[in-house]
Amino acid sequence: MSGRPVPSRRTVLRSAALTPVAGLGLAACSPGDDGAAPATPTAPVDLGADGEVAKGATKLFPDGNVVVSRADDGSLKAYSTVCTHAGCPIKKLEGTKLVCNCHGSEFDARTGEVLHAPATVPLTELPVEVKQGRIVASPAT
Repeated sequence: MSGRPVPSRRTVLRSAALTPVAGLGLAACSPGDDGAAPATPTAPVDLGADGEVAKGATKLFPDGNVVVSRADDGSLKAYSTVCTHAGCPIKKLEGTKLVCNCHGSEFDARTGEVLHAPATVPLTELPVEVKQGRIVASPAT
């Protein structure tokens, strides 16, 4: 017989019960392949009419994982809305603050900068322009 102690019945049952829970936690932290839009566009994405984002406004386009803001001078900025902490798609915009539902990271939708951890890396900026009256975001370069 080896010198290792034999685990108790309670230890074995507790380990068996916690294994599925640990798997769920890992699944929640990974982006997964559930048919959702990719983290950043792989081709130009038509986000809608130019008038959908007014001067000084910010709009979340959750289906494209993109947020667009328009400065007072009319210039546009766009960022991927996939959290840089664990790859979760961000679906919540409060004013100009993006809030990740997975772990609470917060980002400035106008600059992509991190406002609240656990994320430490800013959002990926995307090229954006108006083409034929439509807002179009392109893959990051």
